[in-house]
Parts: sequence; C-alpha cells; structure tokens
Amino acid sequence: MAMTLASTWWVACGVLVAMELSTGTFYLLMLALGCAAGAVAAHLGLDESGQMLAAALIGGAAVAACYLARRNSKGALPAGANANFNMDIGRSVEVESWTPDGAASVKYRGAVWQARCIGSAAPTPGRYVIRAIEGSCLLLDH
Repeated sequence: MAMTLASTWWVACGVLVAMELSTGTFYLLMLALGCAAGAVAAHLGLDESGQMLAAALIGGAAVAACYLARRNSKGALPAGANANFNMDIGRSVEVESWTPDGAASVKYRGAVWQARCIGSAAPTPGRYVIRAIEGSCLLLDH
C-alpha cells in the first residue's frame, strides 16, 4: 500500500507537533498548521504545487502573525518583579530607619533583609511595599 501525498503531509504535521512538544518552540506549531493546510489541499485534489503553495501561504502567514503578536505584546516582568512568580511582591514591610545612601535593614518573614528605596521621594521611616527582589535585597516603594 503506497502512502498518499495527504498522508505525507499529515506525518510531517505530526513530526512538527512532536518537535514543538520537545522544544517548546511555538513557531513549529505554526509550520504544522501549514502542513495541515497542505494535507487538506491534497484531500481536495490539488496537484503538488497547489499543496505546496497552500502549505507555504498558511504556514508562513501563521508564523508571521505569531511573530507580530509576540513583538507587539508587552514583555513579561523579570522574575524578581513578577508577583505571579514571587509571592513576596506586593507585601508590606516596616522600615524603622534609612542610611544616608538609601539602604535599610528590615525584618521580613523572620529574617533580616537588606532593602533599598526605589521611589522618587526621599526615604523616611514607615510602611513600604516590596516591588521587586534582587538577590537578597528588597526593593521598596510607598
């Protein structure tokens, strides 16, 4: 039993999906979508050049759309400032005093942490919110 062109397109589609699952490259799914378009074109009876054209147009358009969507979206926050990644972001701490260089030591979660003020105003003692964490230093703002 010979393999049809449609079957070849479906196998290529499956291989691209498997490669995407192992690498996490979303663009491979867009190329798999192009292969699926080639398979559909084969089922519709288009010749080989029509199948290639359908696969190239759909796959290429999907890759371009994916690229443009990712380029125009806001980038994810770094892990040290992302509240979805770090549960300390947004929590409050009490600062008793600041050094002249804008640093402080604060008690948070049972330990003493170094802290730095990232606000535009001069730091004064009081309650601050953790906006980010760099290593073991809390970056605070009002």
